[in-house]
Amino acid sequence: MLRTPSGGAGHGAAAPDNGLMSIGAVLNALRDEFPEVTVSKIRFLESEGLIEPQRTPSGYRKFGPDDVERLGHVLRMQRDHYLPLKVIREHLDAMARGEAAPLPSVGRQRDGEAVVVEPEGPTVARIGRDELLAAAEVGEQQLAEWESYGLITPLSDGVYDAEAVTVAGLVGDLGRFGIEPRHLRAMKAAADREAGLVDQVVAPLRRHRNPQTRAHAEAQTRELAGLAVRLHAALVRSALGVRVP
Repeated sequence: MLRTPSGGAGHGAAAPDNGLMSIGAVLNALRDEFPEVTVSKIRFLESEGLIEPQRTPSGYRKFGPDDVERLGHVLRMQRDHYLPLKVIREHLDAMARGEAAPLPSVGRQRDGEAVVVEPEGPTVARIGRDELLAAAEVGEQQLAEWESYGLITPLSDGVYDAEAVTVAGLVGDLGRFGIEPRHLRAMKAAADREAGLVDQVVAPLRRHRNPQTRAHAEAQTRELAGLAVRLHAALVRSALGVRVP
């Protein structure tokens, strides 16, 4: 369940404004379930029409409880079902109209578009280069630099998986502290080793002929990835001797 800020002033959370929340307070509310969500990711989902927060006269975003719940639903469908944003938007719109809207599955790609079918396995949501640049709020040169260090890698047909938005947002946030892409090569190498370890565990299941076994492999991959992320974060906090809220 999502946690929402209490009425009192909390660390890192803006005071409520008629029950509305700032984008920073929304990040705090989502952090337990979605530790990698960033401001850039929320802005990107807004630009894609998945959420429509209110705006103050000065242009600041303000989110109501329904906005936060909808945002959590979108992130959950991306994480658990690998659905592209177009399919998620259509699903949510149907629910808003009161229509029966069973969660679709996503299968193969056709001419760059996701085709809704019953798949053998999940297909990762994809975004184009222009979408990634807009979501990360960076230029071509900066993205090219990140790619040169292997921090972001396009898929074989030149598009990106949705996690590239999260990576771009985090690399950009670290950059504000003077941490350059070249400094992050060790993190990328460690992530590759962790991914290799997870792959060793689930590879036999992925190769199985039984579709249910392969589906179990994907679920196990997500669980192991989550555990690896939590362990990595705990080790960093322990090494630094700090507690991150």
